[in-house]
Amino acid sequence: MLKIAAAAGGAGSMLPSILMIVVMIGVMYFLLIRPENKKKKAAEEMRSSLKVGDEITTIGGIVGTVCAVKDKTIVLETGADRVRVEFTKWAISSKGTQSTEEPVVEKTEKKDKKEDK
Repeated sequence: MLKIAAAAGGAGSMLPSILMIVVMIGVMYFLLIRPENKKKKAAEEMRSSLKVGDEITTIGGIVGTVCAVKDKTIVLETGADRVRVEFTKWAISSKGTQSTEEPVVEKTEKKDKKEDK
């Protein structure tokens, strides 16, 4: 009789451990996997909606204008010398130009605001 009770007590203590593992997997899904899938889907939609004339940036930092769109590739025209380069669609980072510089706020504007008060 004691053996049966001890076996039942051991199975009961295992339930919270399994529940904790399931909760951790759920948290990992909502914090890591789901947002990454949303980013991939948005990037794929952006790449499939490219058309001639769009200005884009590649993952290598090349900025150019789309000249031709094919099934798996895109032809870019870069710079004033009109060099044309063909890239696969997955190499496109974003529409428009990317800049890491923040706009510089002029100090005269701040002084003018202080004087108005």
